[in-house]
Amino acid sequence: MERKHMSALSIYQSLSGGTKPQVQANSPPAKKIKKKENGVQPNKKSNKKKRMKPLKPSMRLSSSDEEKSKSQEYCETHNGEGFDSPALDVLLTDLAKVNNSRERANRLFQWLLHPVQDKSFFRENWEKKPILIQRQNPEYYKGLFSTAEFDRILRNNDVQYGVNLDVTSYTNGKRETHNPPGRALPYTVWDFYESGCSLRMLNPQSFSSTVWQVLSILQEKFGSMAGANVYLTPARTQGFAPHYDDIEAFILQLEGKKHWRVYNPRSEDEVLPLVSSPNFSQDEIGQPIMDVVLEAGDLLYFPRGFIHQGDCLPDAHSMHITVSSFQRNSWGDLLLKLMPAALEIAMEEDIEFRKGLPLDYLQFMGVQNSEKEDPRRDKFIAHIEGLMKKLVNYAPVDAAVDQKARDFLHDCLPPVLSAEEKASSVYGAPARWGDGVALDVTVQLKGQTQIRLLGALAARLCSDGDTVSLFYTSENSRVYHKEQPKSIEMKAEHIDAMEFLIHSYPKFVSVASLPCETMEAKMSLAELLFEKGLIHTAKSFTAE
Repeated sequence: MERKHMSALSIYQSLSGGTKPQVQANSPPAKKIKKKENGVQPNKKSNKKKRMKPLKPSMRLSSSDEEKSKSQEYCETHNGEGFDSPALDVLLTDLAKVNNSRERANRLFQWLLHPVQDKSFFRENWEKKPILIQRQNPEYYKGLFSTAEFDRILRNNDVQYGVNLDVTSYTNGKRETHNPPGRALPYTVWDFYESGCSLRMLNPQSFSSTVWQVLSILQEKFGSMAGANVYLTPARTQGFAPHYDDIEAFILQLEGKKHWRVYNPRSEDEVLPLVSSPNFSQDEIGQPIMDVVLEAGDLLYFPRGFIHQGDCLPDAHSMHITVSSFQRNSWGDLLLKLMPAALEIAMEEDIEFRKGLPLDYLQFMGVQNSEKEDPRRDKFIAHIEGLMKKLVNYAPVDAAVDQKARDFLHDCLPPVLSAEEKASSVYGAPARWGDGVALDVTVQLKGQTQIRLLGALAARLCSDGDTVSLFYTSENSRVYHKEQPKSIEMKAEHIDAMEFLIHSYPKFVSVASLPCETMEAKMSLAELLFEKGLIHTAKSFTAE
């Protein structure tokens, strides 16, 4: 008797104790028990109901045609047809010839927004309102990522469910994750897809050299980690419920097309949120301010806090990549590092912060006394305000920024080097094995040798008050935080020279020009930086 084929979704749900009716080609997958997303338990705090401040009149949700037309002013659409700009594969080849990492970042970001100018974008849209760029050019993102590459990654790499890949569905208002345990093999993954499930690759930069290159360049523009997810969705389906994120999102449509609806934040409390939202029902989100179809080559940007949902049309699948940045990169996040340090310094240096509290303060302060009319309360609060005003005088702002910088460099992807940079750095050094011995193991750096950092983000000096360390990104992993932060404790004789080298970028400087007291100190610093892959020379070793 011929064995009836069961889809991966059917098998998984039967093993999970559930049953599933047969899925038609145009039917969404059946429901199952909710699973953890991304292998992490959802943040329970985000599900708590709280009082929400209403939006300002200009940001309120529209409920009539007149209000809808007004809300359209809160987003923008740009037509890029007729504006010339190279496809991505051509652009990356050109960028490899640019000898300044900051300039590479500026050019790549400008290409991403083309034909919108980046200054206009940051002035009008960044953290403010969505923007749609329609290009009528399906080849615009050529070479970035594709379904063929998705398949190759599944076949050739250890892709794990919940770590690298999520299988999702959104049916009848319910969002579900269908991740089995273990490795995601093509046979099972594509069966899920044929059953109507969406596929989300969580860290494509770990597997795709092009995505890695793009993100490693963009992170310098943002001054914040740049991440990405790839989404592949079958026709007639939707993989995710309406929600908002805690990142600035750039949606790049790679293949097919997708219908997107974007909604204003529901209240001022949800503008630029610190955490992503739970899933919303359709009746919780109001009317969309943007209702569009993205086609290959188009871009949609929306700030964190803007609710969004995307679904596939009946006639095409969709593949898009979401490039994200600016997670927990606010003034408040800096102050979280600054205020404890400021208070510690104030308590050491100012007796007013060390004086004892009033003996009876528990009798008139605290929640149970908050409704009391007591002059002692006013005096107590006024004293707190005075101390808070004094606290700014003890704030170690540069030290707090250094803490943020250390976190950022730990988050960073390692740099992608051009052929010229490789050939003139430790990665192109001629050391090799030949004739039974190690050959050319020593690179002769000399006083006249011209050196510079491999990029503006290659290294940064940071101080914890007692020591000065050089943090760097060259040994970071393409897998987020797989490695511990990389740093070198600097010798006092090298600090000024290192600062000089950082500030000289992108210019080359001679080893002899480094401001160290002795030539020996200059050479030892240059050799250390070369061995760590942080500098390269003006000439490649093959050219010499």
